[in-house]
Amino acid sequence: MRIFGLKNCDTCRKAAKALGAELVDIRATPLDPGQIDQFYSTFGDALVNTRSTTWRGLSDADRALTPADLIAAHPSVMKRPVIEAADGQLHLGWGKDVQAALGQ
Repeated sequence: MRIFGLKNCDTCRKAAKALGAELVDIRATPLDPGQIDQFYSTFGDALVNTRSTTWRGLSDADRALTPADLIAAHPSVMKRPVIEAADGQLHLGWGKDVQAALGQ
């Protein structure tokens, strides 16, 4: 099981600790275009966190980028964590629904 997020994100750290999973810091180890496409095809526009500080600080030109290009350029705009379960299934966030789906 892997968790894609940021090492300084409290929610990502909580999820990694609860699941005993590897936390992949997407700033230190950027996602490849295939991973971004897979995440976007699974979660759609929900993958981009438009309520984040990063989003609010973006220029209009940056906001007009495709989600894949936007996440590649500004990894912290991705909603997190993205959890890849052992069976390959993807989950977004660390809400009660995701915790229940992962047996927490």
